[in-house]
Amino acid sequence: MRKERLIVPVVVGLALAWALAQAIASLLFERELARALEDLAARGDLLVERSDVERGWLESSGTLHLTPRFGRAWHLALPYEARHGVINTRIDGTLKPYVGADGRRLFGDLLPSSAPRWQARYHTLGATLRGRLKLAPFIVSQQERALEFRGGEVTFSGVYGDWRLQADLAPWRLSDGSTTLETGPITLESRYAYTEDAYHFTQQDLLKVAGLAWRQPDLALDASGLVLHSRTTLDEAELRIRSELTLDRLMAADEVLLNGRLAVELSRINADALRRVLATLRDEAARGETDRGGRALLARLEPDLLGLLADSPRLDLHAVDLDSPMLGLDARGDGALFFDAEALEALDPTALDEPEEQARWRERLYGDATWDQVPPVVALWLGLPLATDDLAIDVVRGRVRINGRPLSPILERRQ
Repeated sequence: MRKERLIVPVVVGLALAWALAQAIASLLFERELARALEDLAARGDLLVERSDVERGWLESSGTLHLTPRFGRAWHLALPYEARHGVINTRIDGTLKPYVGADGRRLFGDLLPSSAPRWQARYHTLGATLRGRLKLAPFIVSQQERALEFRGGEVTFSGVYGDWRLQADLAPWRLSDGSTTLETGPITLESRYAYTEDAYHFTQQDLLKVAGLAWRQPDLALDASGLVLHSRTTLDEAELRIRSELTLDRLMAADEVLLNGRLAVELSRINADALRRVLATLRDEAARGETDRGGRALLARLEPDLLGLLADSPRLDLHAVDLDSPMLGLDARGDGALFFDAEALEALDPTALDEPEEQARWRERLYGDATWDQVPPVVALWLGLPLATDDLAIDVVRGRVRINGRPLSPILERRQ
């Protein structure tokens, strides 16, 4: 009898514990989702919203909306349903992209394919999320034009402050009569790590294109081993963007037309001014004024846009290492370009479409670069002696001099 009397309180206790754990799991899921969306919006390039939100202990649902803050060129809707468990939450959703000002559906209106489904699991104890999205193959054609997409898969995972994404796309083919472009397989690996409100962040992207083929009646090009690595960092002082492009080989007429690598870096973009620009853009979006005229928006942003240049931005050409066995040319060198930040108030970003204002901005450019072992044909084209071994390129007040000489009149007019 004593054991039987204990059964009821034990069952009630377990039920209460389960209900409490279930409630906590649903609250943790909602908290982490809200934090992630807030930090995504804090970057400034996207407007992030939620609609049709329904919260519950067992199930939650809603729709996430991602839209560019300006331009309205596209809109991504992500309807989802979350089924909460004590250990993890399963999320099922749909990817619904809309394009153009009229909001036409990408899948359904423009492409003969149903909207992709995605699934994810949020693990309560570790606060980690893992998900997967599959892209179905499709073919779309219009008269002689056709696009053949052979499918792909996107996986994503991470915790608050550190997210990873990998996309694997099968080869796809675009044709227009006798002209075709085929590329792939393609792999994209991306990692985004950030502090609260994206005050600091680092984004690394690695894009690999195994092959690319261009065909037209009088030309055939085949590229392989195309790799683009990019790293963007926002710290306390500056925004830095470094990119490196490598090409295993570009073939034409069964000969190597080009191969090599190119590495560049943009730095000294003032971090505080950038954060103020992003804050202004968020304010504009919150007030529903994202469609105001470009000149009016530039006028409001002008002080902070000029503030981006306060530390004299620098563009470094860290490495150029290109070869063209077919043409008998090669290029190896490095260099840097600077922007003079003195008296920035004399510049007017709203008048950059005027030649006089463009000239004022060009006059602030200074830099130098070297080209080692320059081919004779390049020296001839530049009007230099054929025996010239190296090029020393200087930029002073926007004017280019090569080996101490001004450019020829024809090239000078193109500056």
